[in-house]
Amino acid sequence: TGPARHCKTSFGARDFGGFQDCFFRDRPMDTARIAVVGAGVVGLSTAVCISKLVPQCSVTIISDKFTPDTTSDVAAGMLIPHTYPDTPIHTQKQWFRETFNHLFAIANSAEAGDAGVHLVSGIKGSGGWMLTRRIDDLWELYPSFDIVVNCSGLGSRQLAGDSKIFPVRGQVLQVQAPWVEHFIRDGSGLTYIYPGTSHVTLGGTRQKGDWNLSPDAENSREILSRCCALEPSLHGACNIREKVGLRPYRPGVRLQTELLARDGRRLPVVHHYGHGSGGISVHWGTALEAARLVSECVHALRTPIPKSKL
Repeated sequence: TGPARHCKTSFGARDFGGFQDCFFRDRPMDTARIAVVGAGVVGLSTAVCISKLVPQCSVTIISDKFTPDTTSDVAAGMLIPHTYPDTPIHTQKQWFRETFNHLFAIANSAEAGDAGVHLVSGIKGSGGWMLTRRIDDLWELYPSFDIVVNCSGLGSRQLAGDSKIFPVRGQVLQVQAPWVEHFIRDGSGLTYIYPGTSHVTLGGTRQKGDWNLSPDAENSREILSRCCALEPSLHGACNIREKVGLRPYRPGVRLQTELLARDGRRLPVVHHYGHGSGGISVHWGTALEAARLVSECVHALRTPIPKSKL
């Protein structure tokens, strides 16, 4: 298998037939076709886990935005435990432990320098496709795909009809301050200074229900003032860039399988979204769980339905 291939397209839902012919004409007949909707850290890590854990499958990542235009690109990328009120504590600990072990292995590998804060790249060693397009209804992917994995974050308000998920706006500053080598974070976590490989991230804001993706000048002034109070040397920071991202908040991460049915058709969907600001901290653990759910769906598809005896 080769690296992932990226395809940009704007064709409509009815044109998926040509897409299907192009992408899957050489696949074995028993290969399960899996679409992952969403290309943030959750979607990409889920695609990697599926390709590792689910045999005989082809994986296609579909999103209207890829790096550097995702919410994950705005995040500072710190591994900090987050709490999800609707999720059992032991499950959260497992997700965090598996994610920590995964990132720790990267940090101690030869690829650590290249990985930086982007711990999952868009190049999958086990093969796959990346398709740029907007999905307005998961049924658009039927019958080109056998299983759909919904990692669309805030997009799930529309795609899954989930009113529990809402945005928490985060604005940060990315600055050049190479002398800053250690992170600083206040007790509430609202003000933070996180050094990265190419810039230092200064934050931040938590604005619930705010969908505005445009930078706010007053927010920027407040962030810089708060961060300079923690680290006065930041008065000398240069190349200041404003970034905004919308955290996909939900009372608990949604990790479950749903069987969609319409006009006699069935489409298994694995939902994997709602990480809020904790996506970086648990993405690998939850992606492994999502991959296990996908594996169960594939097994169900390949298991013949027993015929009833009269």
